[in-house]
Parts: sequence; structure tokens; C-alpha cells
Amino acid sequence: MSPRPDTAEPGPGAPDRARSDACPGALRLHTADDGALARVRIPGGLLTDRQARALADAASELGDGALETTSRGNVQLRGLPADSGLELGRRLRAAGLLPSDTHERVRNIVASPAAGLDGDGHADVQRWTRELDAALCASGWAAALSGKFLFALDDGRGDVATLDADVTLIATPDGGALLRLGRAATARRVPPDEAVQHALEAAREFLDAVRDAGMRAWHVRELPLPPGSEPLPVLAVAAPQVGVLPGGLSVGLQFGRVSAAQWRSLADASAGSLRVTPWRTVVLPGAAPERLAELAAAGLRTTPGTAWERASACTGAPGCAKSLADVRADATSALDASHGGGLLPVHWSGCERRCGHPAGEWVDVLATGQGYRVAVVGAAATAGAPAATPAGTPAGVPEDVPAEVTTEQMAEAVAKARRMK
Repeated sequence: MSPRPDTAEPGPGAPDRARSDACPGALRLHTADDGALARVRIPGGLLTDRQARALADAASELGDGALETTSRGNVQLRGLPADSGLELGRRLRAAGLLPSDTHERVRNIVASPAAGLDGDGHADVQRWTRELDAALCASGWAAALSGKFLFALDDGRGDVATLDADVTLIATPDGGALLRLGRAATARRVPPDEAVQHALEAAREFLDAVRDAGMRAWHVRELPLPPGSEPLPVLAVAAPQVGVLPGGLSVGLQFGRVSAAQWRSLADASAGSLRVTPWRTVVLPGAAPERLAELAAAGLRTTPGTAWERASACTGAPGCAKSLADVRADATSALDASHGGGLLPVHWSGCERRCGHPAGEWVDVLATGQGYRVAVVGAAATAGAPAATPAGTPAGVPEDVPAEVTTEQMAEAVAKARRMK
């Protein structure tokens, strides 16, 4: 199960969370149909090649031999024995992947993965990531944050600023920074040398506001939006495509899941570091272009512009008991039969929880038990469609795809929805 944005809308009427969130961690495992699941937080998606190999070893020796990346750039291990927590924790500490037992679930930080490679950004978000992670782990109060609370550190290109984070820092061309809370349409300027501290303080103010209101909340958007002082610039989504990048390579993982051997091939092709992205890809800074062929031979996605771009799916059957279909097998058939990508991301879900779905506007392919329902969902999904619908609520005209539909017909229904703009 991958994390997904919750359906709560901001302001009055947001849910009072009567329980703690159930997000798994590296030490608090989640029981799934295929065994225990561990979610290892990777702040900013930043890994050394040694750390990547340690994760591959853990997947091979403790789990089912595969690794999954999530929509927040974290890494999951599945098929773990229920009693593997102590050994997994030992391995992660030795690799430097578990700096704090008490704060490991709140180290949710995404950062622009191509920062520093192509000259398009305005800040060293890797430095921001390390500073924020260290400050989070050193702040006792921060352990009270939900395992779903998300920080986004955008170098100004507008990629992770679109991910519906609770606290977002956006670098500006003049060397400054903007701080945005939740879904606010405005942001306030903060001193660049104090940007990380302001982001951390915003999280503390959120916890104070929740406590003062006598309620529980997981996200900033569940509270009334604070007034802002400076309009946000218009930002275009700039998630790196797979293939050769300026200064490195970008490689796609099919639904974010790869074998331990494929994961090791990423570490082998790297120049010493990897960046796991929220889009089920891995960026390899400094990797040589000629390594792309061997990564393709390993079964990784290296060709841009295919239907697999921005395509995702939940775990589905048989790994999840709630799923009404083997959505990854069905999605694979449809995507392989498609020609070219689309304007919108697409996500296959085995049930109405829609685990791991994208933020914003996307194509929802939902298993119904009798087939699939295909619809564009999210705010202002189509011209004339209702705007600002809750996540997971169809805003476009849905199209039912019966169970006996051919792969080509499924592919066409999805492609048609992805072209809707």
C-alpha cells in the first residue's frame, strides 16, 4: 500500500482524526496479505550507492526480493516475516538510514530530483533536505507529527510544489524562498538562510493549532487556511522524463516495483548517489549515458514518451485483500498496448481507497468487480466539469469498461481519458 493524499478538504468540517494514523514505518510494520511491509523514509529521495545496496540486501534476505518506491519518494520492502523488525532496524541503522527511532515515520521530505543537474533551479535543495531532516530528528515535539505530514522542497522549477504537501519551500530566482502552507494560493517570503527553520516552525505551529483546537489532524489542509502575503508564481510541472538528462540519467520503475537485482543495477550504474523521485523513477546524478543500455537490458524503463510515463497502480490482488482485481497485470497489458503517453497521469486502483493515487488532476481507473470505471478526477478536471471535487470523486464523464473488454479497448479508454484537457 502506497501513501496517497487524504480526501479531507480544508477549513471547517474537516475530519477530527480520532485515532493516530496507521502509516507503516521501518520499525512499525504493516501486516498485508503477502506478509509484513516496511516503509523506509528517504528524505529528498537521497541515497548513496552503499545505502541502495543495503536496501537490496534487506529485500533479498528478509523480504520477497523486491523493492517499491512510493509517491513520496520513499522505499518499501514487502513479504517480511512478522518478527523481522529488529534485524531490519539493525541493518538500516548500520547503513545510516535510521538516524532516529522516535522520528523515523515523520521524515517525509520530497525535493526536486533534478536540482543542480540542469541549471534550471535556484537553490541547493539537497542542502535544505539534510538540514530539515537533521532539525526534525533533533526536535522532540516533531515526533507528534503524522506519518502522512509532508514537506516539499522545490528548487523553483515547480515539480514537487504540485504534490499537495503540508509545508512547501519554493526557491525564487533572486536567491530567496517562499513558504506555502497546505493548499494556500499564496505564500510568504522567508529569508533564504532561515528557510528551513521557517518550514520547521510552520510544522510546529500546525501542531499547536491542532492542540489549541482540541482536535486531531494529520494535514495542514484540515485547518482553516492562514492569510498569505505574496502570490505564488505560475509554476510548470517539470518532473524529469526517463532517459539521458543534463548531468545524469533518469530511469523508470514499472509501478515503482523492481527486483533486488534491478535495484542493484541502479546502484552499479550510478556515480555514487541516487535520487528516488515521487514519480516512480530514479535519477542517477553524474551517471554516464552509455550505462542506459544496460539498465534497459535489466528491464528498467529508459525510453521517454511512452504510455508508461506517469502511470501508476496500487498493489492490487493478490497482495491486498481489499482489491477487486489484479490491477497491475491489467494495467501492464493496457499500457503495453497503448501508443504514446498522454497529458494526464493515470492510476489503476483495486478498490475505492485508491492507494497511491497522484495529486491534482488524473485519470482514475477503478476496479468495480465487473470491470473498471475510467474517469478524469481532481480539481477542474474537464471543461464544464465540477471544480475542486474531493480526491477520488469523478469530475469527468466516467466510462465503464466491462470485465470482458479486450486489452486494446481498455488501452483506448484510458488513452482517451488521458487526452482530456
